[in-house]
Amino acid sequence: MSLEIIPLSGTLGAEIFGLDLQSGLSNAEFDRVHQAFLDHKVIVMRGQKSLQPEQHKAFARRFGTLNIHPYVKGMKDHPELLEIVKEKEDKVNFGGGWHTDMSFEETPALGSILHAIEMPPYGGDTLFADQQAAYDALSTGLKETLAGLKAVHSASREYGVHGTSAMSRKSMDTSMVETAPEYEHPVVRTHPETGRKGLYVNPAFTLRFSGWSTRDSKPLLDYLFHHSREERLTCRVRWQAGDVTMWDNRCTWHYALNDYPGHRRHMRRATVNGDKPF
Repeated sequence: MSLEIIPLSGTLGAEIFGLDLQSGLSNAEFDRVHQAFLDHKVIVMRGQKSLQPEQHKAFARRFGTLNIHPYVKGMKDHPELLEIVKEKEDKVNFGGGWHTDMSFEETPALGSILHAIEMPPYGGDTLFADQQAAYDALSTGLKETLAGLKAVHSASREYGVHGTSAMSRKSMDTSMVETAPEYEHPVVRTHPETGRKGLYVNPAFTLRFSGWSTRDSKPLLDYLFHHSREERLTCRVRWQAGDVTMWDNRCTWHYALNDYPGHRRHMRRATVNGDKPF
């Protein structure tokens, strides 16, 4: 099978043509996909319309063990897969803000693999931002300042009793918790496979710097959040039904656009467990 890999932007993202995830990948094919994943951080595998849940999970398991979300219930027979649905009447979508999946866990996710089941007639794109490029663009002095810092991550703003995700969505089975745990991760994370450094804070789940108050943390966090989503650091995935996109949660952010009012969007996600950031 001949694979064609075409970059989506000058910073991150690539489309891959010539794959058949339904039939499974040979070791040689998987090696090329894995390298493209490390090189481009976001890979879009077109034309996988017939992909079934077991095949979806089989591909994801080539990268590691699968995560079961602590706050969102998975499919009845496949708890490792989330049905991410925005019904026509829903006002709020899942993932509708810049974030990194599962950074609120002690051992955050390696990557996420999203399959487009049903797309609206327009809109519903996903934006991605390269956090290694964001780190590279910082001044030497700011890099030195951030080098020893850790930040506190938690799901409380999304899945706490007043959380956005838990209160405003009817089309997904989402739970609320009285107290969400907090975990510390380095602000500058080293990628365990490539050795590259990148920022590891995000607006959804990062609460403050370790040892700092929320008030003291806000100015620097706000600066990093603004810097990390600059247009020059991003790419955009325009979905078609059947597409499968995988992104590296260790070094990217993403944002699911909510620009298709009155239309349905149905995606299915597997999440691969990662390792403790360092």
